[in-house]
Amino acid sequence: MSSEVAARRDAKKLVRSPSGLRMVPEHRAYGSPFGLEEPPWVPDKECPRCMQCDTKFDFLTRKHHCRRCGKCFCDKCCGQKVALRRMCFVDPVRQCAGCAPVSRREADFYDRQLKLLLSGATFLVTFENSEKPDTMVCRLSSNQRFLLLDGDGDGDGHREVEVARIAAVQMLTEGLPPGGGNARAIGMTLQYTTPGAEGLTQLTLTAGEDADGSRRQATAWLAAMHKAAKLLYESRDQ
Repeated sequence: MSSEVAARRDAKKLVRSPSGLRMVPEHRAYGSPFGLEEPPWVPDKECPRCMQCDTKFDFLTRKHHCRRCGKCFCDKCCGQKVALRRMCFVDPVRQCAGCAPVSRREADFYDRQLKLLLSGATFLVTFENSEKPDTMVCRLSSNQRFLLLDGDGDGDGHREVEVARIAAVQMLTEGLPPGGGNARAIGMTLQYTTPGAEGLTQLTLTAGEDADGSRRQATAWLAAMHKAAKLLYESRDQ
């Protein structure tokens, strides 16, 4: 892909909606696969009372719409302004008591885990038609639309997987640690569709045994990708 085409695909514009200012892609098709669409607002005439506490709206008790769910609430039930990056809002926006905690948890993904995905990690990568794994760095593209896999020149070199085409993600773990706790993640299997091909294509990422910290980076990357997959599924189910 030429740099000119890539720049056009990554171009963004500032738009104003009833909910606030948003920085969105110039072309909708090039939006983040983790994004959410703005919900339609419940019409004012259909909500004479707060949809949380049932307080009746009047001259003193104003109605407010949650920017995440679109429902209608009083100020007490919808007074929090929280960042909502999955809808590309520039500033924190009003959200109800049910939606605000969800957006805060997602902010942790954008502030911490997304950075891990963008920086990448080294894995042993096995494609379904490969006889042996290749050592490759896997990272998320800056527009969040592709997983980029780059080898050391001895294997397949460069591969791309469109995130929106990922159909299934399965974590690979090994035994429980002494004293109990969670099993340790050692890899991940991704199944995805490929344009022009029937069925699903599969690749497996496995953390290596290096003692220089790359395994720790790979394990953190796997956890971040697992969270990203959950957001991807939520976006599809919207």
